[in-house]
Amino acid sequence: MNSIERDMRYTTRFAPSPTGPLHLGHAFSALTAWDRVQARGGRFLLRIEDIDRDRSRPEFEALIETDLRWLGLDWPRPPMRQSERMDAYRAALDRLAAMGLCYPCRCSRGDIRAVLSAPQEGAPAIGPDGPVYPGTCRGRPMAQAGPDDSIRLDMARAAAHLGQLPSFEETGPIHPGRHALDAAALIGGVGDAVLARRAMGTSYHLSVVVDDAAQGITEVVRGADLFEATQVHVLLQALLGLPVPAYHHHDLVRDADGKRLAKRDDARALCAFRAEGLGPAAIRDMVGL
Repeated sequence: MNSIERDMRYTTRFAPSPTGPLHLGHAFSALTAWDRVQARGGRFLLRIEDIDRDRSRPEFEALIETDLRWLGLDWPRPPMRQSERMDAYRAALDRLAAMGLCYPCRCSRGDIRAVLSAPQEGAPAIGPDGPVYPGTCRGRPMAQAGPDDSIRLDMARAAAHLGQLPSFEETGPIHPGRHALDAAALIGGVGDAVLARRAMGTSYHLSVVVDDAAQGITEVVRGADLFEATQVHVLLQALLGLPVPAYHHHDLVRDADGKRLAKRDDARALCAFRAEGLGPAAIRDMVGL
């Protein structure tokens, strides 16, 4: 197999944040990605999404690797770590800024809630990141950006810059098929997404797009709760001239009350099941695989 053929192989990734132990929902996602790789003779990669330096812990990263090896998964070492890729994110942000598509935002979450709660505003639209930003700082030049500012994408300008918006292929069980981006939905239903959070230098949206391209990801496997965010990612891929992978958004593992599992659900942590003497086959049964 030559290098071009190798690069074209099916490639996916599991990309946890080391801010707590992996739980059953993580196991379902990692195993789903692993099984798709095994069925296609492809590559499974691990990426540590540790841009949140305040909450990320090396002990949780070590536990992630222990849990994944216990489940029977393997990947090239060392894994990609987002904390080591800030230059790549800065280059992407600078490129978007040079297009005139970014602006600095000084609004806190409290400021945004106050604006959106005004009686004349009505009920705020809810996007993939929560209430859609009202555009208070839109129009501020990047020259005014300071260390306490976030950087936002001017969604209307971004959509107009592209003109013909891209589409993406969804292979998951919930929204299968081809999905074309829609300018009105992006502007009204997503709003001006954050590209770099204050004191962080990047955001989930920007870093995941840059990293998927760098790792040659051909299909992104992740939970259905991130389906709506995909339109932001595909838009950024088009703006930055990056390839658009296929997306596979799977069902979520939920608790008895129907709520999706979170890292605070320590009772469902994989390390707890391992300590009880359960094996990987039992975990597969528990998550329906």
